[in-house]
Formats: sequence, C-alpha cells, structure tokens
Amino acid sequence: MNYPEERNQSQRILEAAYECISTKGYANVSLREIADNAGVVLSQLHYYFGNKEGLFREVIKMMIKKYLFEVESYLKKGKTAKERLSSLINFFKEMLKNNPGLFRLLYDFTGLALWSPSFSTLLRNLFKDLSNMIEELILRNSHLKENLQGYSPALLARMILGAMFGTAIQVMLDEDKENLPDALNAIQLVLD
Repeated sequence: MNYPEERNQSQRILEAAYECISTKGYANVSLREIADNAGVVLSQLHYYFGNKEGLFREVIKMMIKKYLFEVESYLKKGKTAKERLSSLINFFKEMLKNNPGLFRLLYDFTGLALWSPSFSTLLRNLFKDLSNMIEELILRNSHLKENLQGYSPALLARMILGAMFGTAIQVMLDEDKENLPDALNAIQLVLD
C-alpha cells in the first residue's frame, strides 16, 4: 500500500528526473543528481524504481500521459477537421516556444527506444496513440485533397505526425528558429 508520504516522495523523484533529463539529457544525468533535486537520498530512487531504467521508464510513462492529454485537449478545441489540425499545429508551435524540454525529453527517449526493448514498447505505443488521435479526430470524415484520397487515414495520420516531429527537430537544432515553426502550417495542405 502506498502511503501519501511515499507517493509524494516517488512523485518528487519522478518530477526531478523529468526536469533533469529535459534540461540536461539522459546521458548527462546521474541518479545522485536526481536524488539531490528531489530532496531524497539515493537509496530512495532504488527503493521506488529499482534502477535507472526503471526510473526512466516511469518518467516516460508520466511524459506520455501528460503529452497525450495535452494533444487530445488541443485536438478537441476545433469543430471541423481543419480547425482541429490547426489546433494541433498550434500545440506544436506553443510547445516549441514554451516547453522545448518536453520535445528534448521525447527525442532523447526515442533515441533510447531504438536500443532498449522496454523503452521501445512505450514509445511505439505513444506514436501509435498519437497517430490514432489524428486519424480519429482530424482525418476521419474529412475532405482530403483529391490527390490524397487514395491513401488511408491511418497512413496520412502517420505522415502528419512524422512531419510535425521532423519539423520540431529542425526548429530545436536550427539557430534560425524564427520561420521554421511556420513550416508546420504546410501540413494543412492535406485538407481542402
């Protein structure tokens, strides 16, 4: 049974890990640093999460839950497919401007997922859930441009998601960040 104090400690550890990784990267963060930022002793990390991979797996789960909730709330702001796609684009632009740490964290964990089966499953499910949201809330029952009508909504959803994440990487790596977020607007060409 988790007592409130235990939950608060484990939550503090998760939040500290999230903050440390999103600002410094997975490879540059030590468990000791996370423990110090959480205000706990190092053994508490092992007590709650077992090891570094266990802790980071829980950070990924926390990030995924937050990310999916935020994306879905933005998608539901619009009434039409165009409005919903516009809301999704605005979400990406706002995240790039106001919370680039979330993108850095996502990209860092995606890199780890290429090598770790436990991370791979989590990130694969995240991308699948995001694609499904785009398919269900934007592309189903929408009017696609005539030259795209031969493609399934599932395939187009993956293309949109890939374009958005690819553009976000470019924004984060490019020193001339001013105009790159506007490249996301080109994604709206998928719809009439």
